[in-house]
Amino acid sequence: MAKIEKIELRMVDLVPKVKRTDAIQSFVSQETPIVTITDSDGATGTGYSYTIGTGGSSVMRLLADHLAPRLIGRDADQIEAIWHDLEFATHATTIGAITAIALAAIDTALWDLRARKQNLPLWKLAGGAKDRCPLYTTEGGWLHIETQALVDDALEAKAKGFTGSKVKIGKPHGSEDFSRLSAVRKAVADGYEIMTDCNQGFSVDEAIRRAERLLDPGEVE
Repeated sequence: MAKIEKIELRMVDLVPKVKRTDAIQSFVSQETPIVTITDSDGATGTGYSYTIGTGGSSVMRLLADHLAPRLIGRDADQIEAIWHDLEFATHATTIGAITAIALAAIDTALWDLRARKQNLPLWKLAGGAKDRCPLYTTEGGWLHIETQALVDDALEAKAKGFTGSKVKIGKPHGSEDFSRLSAVRKAVADGYEIMTDCNQGFSVDEAIRRAERLLDPGEVE
């Protein structure tokens, strides 16, 4: 039974290659907390999570001061038990992004460690129900992108084998969102999934009002 012996913490600040905007924000950077766990057999597993520009230093302090020390000496195979222990140990701050991001990086690292030790890809370790899955793209659907560019990106993605595109919504007027989505739907035709994302930019009433119209060309998140 291998025990956890070492925790390494790193932060990588990634600058987006393309401008990213949605209904409430622009992505300045992607702070990426990285956790590497080493057990007594010398095996390692790495996990990471990310922010969109703020809070990364708080995540790192929570990992370094509170969560990582609690991992030392634990059986690395007790992934669920470890998660519940860490969640309880931070119960006062569990509801919130900082703790969730920190726990996610640890949990992913533990699953990576188990998969590596068993020499299995994670999808097989998790049960192997399917050997492939449909993919959709979000990279060409940012809110500032002009309609024709949205259309071009969706057509290119479809040609590459993607099954859908996600398009950001949240323009000042709902008719602008509808026009953009309708142009993409017309270009890719039926059978290609168009998802939308308002990124918490609407009230409940506004979300319902826009969804009633936007559900025709695509689904609403």
